[in-house]
Amino acid sequence: MGTMTALRMRPLRPDFGVEIDGVDAAHAEPATLRAVADALFRHGAVVLRDQQLSPADHVRFTQFFGEPAENARLEFTEPGFPEIYLISNRIEGDRVIGEPEAGIGWHTDYTYGKRPALCTILHAIEVPPEGSDTLLADLQAAWVALPADRQASLKGKVIHHSWAQLMRKRGYTTTPEQLAALPDVYHPMVRIVPETGHTSLWVAKGTAHEIVGVPNPQGLDLIQELVDFATQDRFVYRHKWRQGDLLFWDNRRTLHTGTPFDMKKYTRHVRRTWVRGEIPVPA
Repeated sequence: MGTMTALRMRPLRPDFGVEIDGVDAAHAEPATLRAVADALFRHGAVVLRDQQLSPADHVRFTQFFGEPAENARLEFTEPGFPEIYLISNRIEGDRVIGEPEAGIGWHTDYTYGKRPALCTILHAIEVPPEGSDTLLADLQAAWVALPADRQASLKGKVIHHSWAQLMRKRGYTTTPEQLAALPDVYHPMVRIVPETGHTSLWVAKGTAHEIVGVPNPQGLDLIQELVDFATQDRFVYRHKWRQGDLLFWDNRRTLHTGTPFDMKKYTRHVRRTWVRGEIPVPA
């Protein structure tokens, strides 16, 4: 992808992510948004500060990157906007309106879909003054850091992902309709990011049921070993939230996790959308 519009950028880490100044996500011209998308694919993550997006603005911004992916649990979506999932401990009436602890634990989004999420877009409406950081691990850099013989041993391996199994482990009740819409899927452990042609390790624990052809516990142990390797500090960016932040990342080359905060003392209210990606291309 070529450069469309000059942006004022500075790196989040020496080789990963950028913060971009001077872009109003709700009103930017298409050429500017194309440059923002180009920056996302080149650098893996983007931060825009001080954004004021209505739910409709958030959906329009998401649509620039592609088709918004659906959410399985509609009870935690923004009223009137099923594309927007609420990560929130805010109480309205007699209930918590979002999922308070969504995203805790290293993972990448929508691995259980046939077309996993291309990118995740978070908009911070209210954030605690401490805690609730988001960590991003660069799986592309982790892949490059692996020895060549280790890389060769991982290429061609396939991970069996199961949303149904994850819901059972978390104690959630599932409907026949949900199970029919989200059957088990099989994705490569090492994939290509089409826009850049770069290779990325692509491992995550959440929905991983097994590595095809590798019996458990060895298969899940291997996934854990690779996640541990990829989430070393040398590969991780820690985002400390400010109100109005818009943070988005390429799920095809990252793992991410939320971190805890004092839910009795503080409120966190974040809107999240996903962009549907392609069927993963094996390396």
